[in-house]
Amino acid sequence: MADDASTSVKSRVSAEEWQARVDLAAVYRLVALYGWDDMIFTHISARVPGPEHHFLINPYGLLFSEITASSLVKVDLEGEIVSPTSYFINPAGFTIHSAVHAAREDALCVIHLHTDQGVAVSAQKEGLLPLSQHALIVLPTLAYHDYEGIALDLDERERLVKDLGDKNLMLLRNHGTLAVGGTAAQAFMAMFYLERACMQQVMALSAGRDRVLHAPDEAQETVRGQVTRGPGATGGLAWPGLLRRLDKESPGYDA
Repeated sequence: MADDASTSVKSRVSAEEWQARVDLAAVYRLVALYGWDDMIFTHISARVPGPEHHFLINPYGLLFSEITASSLVKVDLEGEIVSPTSYFINPAGFTIHSAVHAAREDALCVIHLHTDQGVAVSAQKEGLLPLSQHALIVLPTLAYHDYEGIALDLDERERLVKDLGDKNLMLLRNHGTLAVGGTAAQAFMAMFYLERACMQQVMALSAGRDRVLHAPDEAQETVRGQVTRGPGATGGLAWPGLLRRLDKESPGYDA
């Protein structure tokens, strides 16, 4: 595997695809840097620019901290690998991501995680509560999908995209979190807000359910009107700084 990961594909793809690869590899490294990864499991995908419905996803077996632009695997909506590689993909990742990419033209980047805090809140009956400013920013664009088992059944795709609708964030019940963005930066920033809101809820509820304070209804409505562009809107502003952090703490993602 190491030889394949170290061989650059930059000269064999378009400039647009290479940029998509670099951005996606950066998201993988950032997820690892923030401690949101789950060993080799969970997935992040990106649509490859162009008329074909191809997308990039992680090679099954590499840690997120090892992902590079060149090691990403290009597949079609049927899960067939369409570019030479010695790697293979996780079928569960294909099920979730192919569903969203096929149904949403605006879903150029899709992030799915299994963090402790995300799973914890997804397993709480009331879901995400209006306990923090992060949560209030997330709630207007948050959807829910009930757990159906490990995502290997292709029939689940229809139900998943129906539940997602036009939202950009989702709690997969008893499973984890999902974020959709028009760019890698937008998807990452949306996920950042959702994950932070879940962490804050877990910490707040440690004091007991009857001791937490919901934000006033009027304030919730005010925030809803203030964040019409969603939690990923500031991704473009934060992205350069995040890449500078990667260059210092996790270099090599763009190889």
